[in-house]
Amino acid sequence: MSADSLKEMVERISWFSPVDYEILMFFEKYDIGLTAKSLAYNIEYNRKYVNERMRVLEDIGLFSNEGGIYELTDFGREFLAGNVDEDELPEP
Repeated sequence: MSADSLKEMVERISWFSPVDYEILMFFEKYDIGLTAKSLAYNIEYNRKYVNERMRVLEDIGLFSNEGGIYELTDFGREFLAGNVDEDELPEP
């Protein structure tokens, strides 16, 4: 999914925060496991805010959290690939 496509999708989803776009762009580029603290450092956002948003994105199934390490789920990868319609995303 291109940056423009992802940004357009994020803008259409009313409850998405601007940092959600940054988080998803980071994980699209680097499909790795990461703590919220490391992610916040890499995308230059406040750690507490990133941690809060990661919990929301985890709750809707885009990420899993094992021992504080966040990773994209298969559903998250499908979302990034553009294979998930916005109505398929549960609202937190």
